[in-house]
Amino acid sequence: MMATSLFDQFISPILLGIPLIALAFVLPWLLFPAPAHRWITNRLLTLQNSFVGTFTAQLLKPLNMGGHKWALILAALMLFLMSLNMLGLLPYTFTPTAQLSVNLGLAVPLWLATVLIGMRNQPTKSLAHFLPEGTPIPLIPILIIIETISLFIRPVALGVRLTANLTAGHLLMHLISTAAYSLLCLMPTVAILTTIVLFMLTVLEIAVAMIQAYVFVLLLSLYLQENV
Repeated sequence: MMATSLFDQFISPILLGIPLIALAFVLPWLLFPAPAHRWITNRLLTLQNSFVGTFTAQLLKPLNMGGHKWALILAALMLFLMSLNMLGLLPYTFTPTAQLSVNLGLAVPLWLATVLIGMRNQPTKSLAHFLPEGTPIPLIPILIIIETISLFIRPVALGVRLTANLTAGHLLMHLISTAAYSLLCLMPTVAILTTIVLFMLTVLEIAVAMIQAYVFVLLLSLYLQENV
């Protein structure tokens, strides 16, 4: 019963028959200011443009010109995931990226697009990854099976990594906050120390929310690098 109550926070809430996960997907895009049609912009828009420009430049450095076509979708995905992860840390909110189905829904199509691009542009080089040159004949079937499994497990690893990190952080925050509330009347000193630990964990979770969004997009760019 306790395990069920802990994981209830990851159930998508429904209000008036409408799943609120749809609103959670729309909300991040409402937080970004629209570009202004003037030379001088506000500080928020300048900070946003600086962040997006720096991130995109770092992400596209190892890619050739063919991979630069993905700059817009990778930057948008980074901002989208980071916003969802950060908004999920607020009280009485829902984190869609804590759902494995959502993360797989983002990872599988993008990973498949990189594979199809590699098969279209450089089919010989893409197929060569399944069988390295100079492989002994008895090991050929085994290596092909291993490389095929490693290829198809990539999107699963993307989704599971993001889900596991966010779920573990939310559960740990829930457990520590429950402990601090329970100890408030019995041992106030211990409750205060627990609250300090909870505050430090919250700061860590903010960093994790940003880093995991970056890692998700970075791995996609590495998969793209192999196929362009």
